[in-house]
Amino acid sequence: MPRPRKPNTSRGQTAPATSQLRIIGGRWRGRKLAFAPVAGLRPTGDRLRETLFNWLQFQLPGARCLDLFAGSGALGLEALSRGAGSVDFVELHRGAAQTLRQQLDLLQADNARVHNCPAEMFLAQAGREQAAFDLVFIDPPFAGDLWQDTISQLSAASLLTDNARIYIESPRDKSVPVPPGWQLEKEKQAGQVCMRLFSL
Repeated sequence: MPRPRKPNTSRGQTAPATSQLRIIGGRWRGRKLAFAPVAGLRPTGDRLRETLFNWLQFQLPGARCLDLFAGSGALGLEALSRGAGSVDFVELHRGAAQTLRQQLDLLQADNARVHNCPAEMFLAQAGREQAAFDLVFIDPPFAGDLWQDTISQLSAASLLTDNARIYIESPRDKSVPVPPGWQLEKEKQAGQVCMRLFSL
């Protein structure tokens, strides 16, 4: 998995203002987009994204998506490029959220919104204000151990459609229990990362 670049203070050098990711499929295929090099931010790598979106190819067109812990926006942007109906990006870090908004403006993606707030705050409000989602990406910072609380809150908020898919990315040795009724559809381990796709 790509990791954010560490500051290089030798010889007076500093970290770059932005890093880049590449969209690998759909209408923006090959497009390189900037993201803020925030500590702990690790965009899902090209190979993992290719695997994930191969899994989702029949569910994605027109889908209403939620990219929690969006970071660089790699998953949500890939979903938009491949035909998702809309994406809500949730990102706590102000700089990362602002950079993501800028990239969406450049792409003229009017079917996406960026929410600069904690995931738990968005989920608490969305349960009252948002329509249900067809696809949810859960890929939090690995050091935060946020999977369980997020999954529990997502399930309790009734934010999933009847045939929703939920993608969870975690360390390969991390156990991530899910609510009753979530069926494991796909699973793959790549290096130190475990990819899991659940369906309702």
